[in-house]
Amino acid sequence: MKQRLVTGVLAGALFLGLMILGGHYYAALIIVMAIIAMFEFSRMNHLSWNNPLHIAALLGLLALVIPFESYGVSWIQDTAIIWLLMFVLLALTVLTKNKVTINEAALTFLGTVYLGIGFAAMIDVRLMEEYALWWSFIAFCSIWASDIGAYFFGRAFGKRKLWPLISPNKTIEGAIGGIISSIIVAILFAVIAPDFIELWRAIVLGLVAAIAGQLGDLMQSAYKRVRGIKDMSNLLPGHGGIIDRTDSWIIVFPILVLTQLIPV
Repeated sequence: MKQRLVTGVLAGALFLGLMILGGHYYAALIIVMAIIAMFEFSRMNHLSWNNPLHIAALLGLLALVIPFESYGVSWIQDTAIIWLLMFVLLALTVLTKNKVTINEAALTFLGTVYLGIGFAAMIDVRLMEEYALWWSFIAFCSIWASDIGAYFFGRAFGKRKLWPLISPNKTIEGAIGGIISSIIVAILFAVIAPDFIELWRAIVLGLVAAIAGQLGDLMQSAYKRVRGIKDMSNLLPGHGGIIDRTDSWIIVFPILVLTQLIPV
């Protein structure tokens, strides 16, 4: 527990500090996190660092995550990156005479888009022209409130299992508590800074962040259960790897952006 607490405090302080600084500092942190996450994903799927699938995935990830527009490059589009990544991965199945299988190519493609779009959305929100830090804070605080609320409500009132075959410790009561906690925190932002976010948007944002965040957590739990592992890596003592800590983030941020709850 002590190790977990120390790691959490140090990592949290670094993350919040760079998020407040914003700009290239925060973007660099997220890019590094995305790269580590890609290595974790490949390792979980038994791909070595020099496997052509992993190399293609890493290049595709960087193309998705690096904020080219902030460097004045506007012609690189996500749609083109995703199509080219698909083309390269499928071409590898041909060039290797099926030593790279279609299943491996498909899984690698899925993981790259999953991680790439997720981490890119975090950067996009922080690089917004108006209220960028506020939008980042409300998204993260809603996610964290859902996690904390689910834990404490689950401990206090949890009786009915939410999805025992995937995550045996999660309860329906905990999930509801997480949703309530997320909405309350989002409402506080609307009360403190009404010019920044309207009350209705805050309520919907808190609701969506909680549901999507919990679903993102369950997605990783399901995948790790299939692979027979507890954590993606041991990078963060007591916390697991980057994907273990960000599984809800990489689902919530794209959804909030795509639904325009965060008007990027």
